[in-house]
Amino acid sequence: MAPPPSPSPSPSPSPEAKPPARSPDAGRRSERSRRAILDAALALVGEVGYNKLTIEAIAARAGVGKQTIYRWWPSKAAVLLDASVALAGDAEDEGEWGGFPDTGDIAADLKHVLRLTVDQFNDEKYDAPARALTAAGSTDPELGRRFTRELLEPALGLYEERLRSAVAAGQIGADVDIRIAVEMLVGPLTHRWLQRTNPLTHAFADICVDQVLRGIGARPDGG
Repeated sequence: MAPPPSPSPSPSPSPEAKPPARSPDAGRRSERSRRAILDAALALVGEVGYNKLTIEAIAARAGVGKQTIYRWWPSKAAVLLDASVALAGDAEDEGEWGGFPDTGDIAADLKHVLRLTVDQFNDEKYDAPARALTAAGSTDPELGRRFTRELLEPALGLYEERLRSAVAAGQIGADVDIRIAVEMLVGPLTHRWLQRTNPLTHAFADICVDQVLRGIGARPDGG
């Protein structure tokens, strides 16, 4: 006699469907790598100087292959320029730069911003990359043009805008060459910083503002 058939096994409950695995976010990963490279360039130029800075060292500090860097930048100078642009953006995001004030007192507003400029020039975080780019841009015309276009001109434009509002308020004569006035304000600070002729101080910035405004016949009260 044949044994009775074994009972059919009860169907096991189907496992809960798992969501499809997400593929890595290449864009986010690329941005992390890019930022790591920029941060590494800024850190290293402060530690070893521009002449000893290499793509290989930047790649090692950032934890990427050097071909990753060359895929995005043609040279260490180009990396450092983008790093400096990012650094300026960070300063704005973190509240270090709240925009050019317009309190109605042109002398006070200019002194406020020039004092911030002094503080940046004296800060190692900004000093080393700025010196490196200034030197590299003097022998690399394309880099120099980018440095001027992406870092210098936006800053100088803010000075120009503030001086134009002073013209509109009757505090500065309409015949003043705004661009020359701006260069008279920032030029002495840049020269003293770059050449290290004397200490760069808030007092020096204040004197520059007072003498330039006196020279262009500014009338703080608008009268």
